Amino acid sequence: MAVLEVDQRVQKFVSQPRKMLINGEWVEAASGKTFPAYNPATGEILGYAPQGEAADIDSAVKAARQAFESGPWARTSPAERERLINKLADLIEANQEELAQLDTLNNGIPIGGARGNVPYAATILRYFAGWANKLEGSTIPTSLPNTDEEKYFAFTVREPVGVAGLIIPWNAPLPLAASKLGPPLAAGCTVVLKPAEQTPFSALRLGELIQEAGFPEGVINIVTGYGETAGAALAAHPDVDKISFTGSTETGKMIVQAATGNLKRVCLELGGKSPNIVFKDADIESAISGAATAIFANAGQLCTAGSRLYVEKSAFDQVVEGVAEKAKQIKVGPGMEPSSELGPLISDQQYQRVLGYLESGQSDGAEAIHGGQQLPDKGYFVEPTLLINTREEMKVMREEIFGPVVCVVPFEDPQEIVATANNTPYGLAAAVWTRDVSKAHRLAAEMKAGIVFVNCFHTYDVAVPFGGYKQSGWGREFGRAGVEEFTEVKSVYMKL
Repeated sequence: MAVLEVDQRVQKFVSQPRKMLINGEWVEAASGKTFPAYNPATGEILGYAPQGEAADIDSAVKAARQAFESGPWARTSPAERERLINKLADLIEANQEELAQLDTLNNGIPIGGARGNVPYAATILRYFAGWANKLEGSTIPTSLPNTDEEKYFAFTVREPVGVAGLIIPWNAPLPLAASKLGPPLAAGCTVVLKPAEQTPFSALRLGELIQEAGFPEGVINIVTGYGETAGAALAAHPDVDKISFTGSTETGKMIVQAATGNLKRVCLELGGKSPNIVFKDADIESAISGAATAIFANAGQLCTAGSRLYVEKSAFDQVVEGVAEKAKQIKVGPGMEPSSELGPLISDQQYQRVLGYLESGQSDGAEAIHGGQQLPDKGYFVEPTLLINTREEMKVMREEIFGPVVCVVPFEDPQEIVATANNTPYGLAAAVWTRDVSKAHRLAAEMKAGIVFVNCFHTYDVAVPFGGYKQSGWGREFGRAGVEEFTEVKSVYMKL
């Protein structure tokens, strides 16, 4: 099928010099420097974005602080915050094709998936818009004196935490921007958004829609740049009250260290090495489809990817053959080809990283049932890969690959599989496939993971909290918990 023609608006957007949004104005980086962003389907430069650094972060934080403390945002009602967030959601939907193509060209996601991500981003914003007037406090009965001469009344209120620094990764640019922006804006915070340096364009286009929606100056600031400069400066800035970061566990640890200067609040959504457990009593065909989706969706570039597939021994051959057949049928190609189902990895760096894991696994004795090789086309394409004969101590079993690579392992003792599945420093997601309801409940309770899928995978709803155990992060996104992450609880005692 022919490659989709690039929308003229998209072509114009990436070809023109871009600026950052600070205090309601589009500005160049203070240094005047720019950096290239690439099309991972070709390896060619797609366009340039401003290379924001510490000075630009400082300007953005000052604008956000002023908007929060004394600007119009401090006086904006919950109903008005709700209206503005909903207006932004409307504008996202109205520009669906442009935003989808920007993410396909800059991220590599197949266009069908990108088109689905746009209304999902709008749905996320609409959900959080509804929380703007629902962040309630409590009245609390106390055991303090209660006499005619002395009475007390105690209550709590939730207040916005202040200026929030939001750092997003490259694997789902627009939905992740929406999921980071919605909660703090609903809570009454102001923000500085730092998109991944690999994928700046949909965030900058979103900035134009933010202005069109009518958000006051300084409420939302967008600074593009590298993680080690702009991101590090945002994490360490003494006037930022909260950092919300999604990315690797290694970078998350650096965020924590940077936050110690003013003990800013930190929410982290980090890596994973999610176990996917298939029992012999499962609906095997459904489990095969689910296992393929679990690892090959978004070319495996998902923190929840089901990268460790454990299959009860009597069903092992059937599941391996089934998932391998699914992998063979996947159409790998550029995201702008409408028939493509699996796009490229994001960058040459990630490409080399995944190839390194494949080489490591096979040199350690793993066998590739399907895939295991780079593809000869230009761009950063890797075949969907199934590895068998892996051992728990192998790097491919221990470390997050973040590519379309699954290790398939047989097990015999259902009583021991939970301990094996939990034997990881991560704890983001896990899945169980079984027809036995009691077994499903027991395993869901025993899995050390923030998300457990039963007879499904990659099933998400913005109303349900999202986050992990152990080194998969701190705090929760989505749901009530996601909004409350951006509030402080104030207790008030009144003598009557």
